[in-house]
Amino acid sequence: MTTREAVLDRIDRQLIALLRENARSPTAALARRLGLSRTTVQSRIERLERNGVIAGYSIRLSASREHGAVHAYIMITVNPHQAARVATEIRKMSEVRTLESVSGAFDLIAIAAAPSVPEMDALIDAIGALDGVERTQSSIVLSTKFDRG
Repeated sequence: MTTREAVLDRIDRQLIALLRENARSPTAALARRLGLSRTTVQSRIERLERNGVIAGYSIRLSASREHGAVHAYIMITVNPHQAARVATEIRKMSEVRTLESVSGAFDLIAIAAAPSVPEMDALIDAIGALDGVERTQSSIVLSTKFDRG
């Protein structure tokens, strides 16, 4: 069964929501919250992984570690047929956490975090200077209202 063929029931969706909150939650704790046995929860997790619904686990930095970091959305317009090369160059920039291809006025959106405003400014300038980048437009994040990770 592929990801597209996988049918998620209410319990699968609840389990995924709990794992999004904390992917390191012990199976026993997940089972208690779902009202299921530990074995059932473990089987569901294994099935979701096997079917490609859960593709992996990642880390989220603590709020104290993220405190003071400058976050930005950098919208990027690239010259025709240059998106792949630009994406390869942006991948090398460790401050860029996510790069997405989008429809609309821009071709790419980079989600970035830097330790300070001057470092974010330098990152935005570096992206804008890449061969194939026509222009950028940035929005600095002022606050996060919620994050479902």
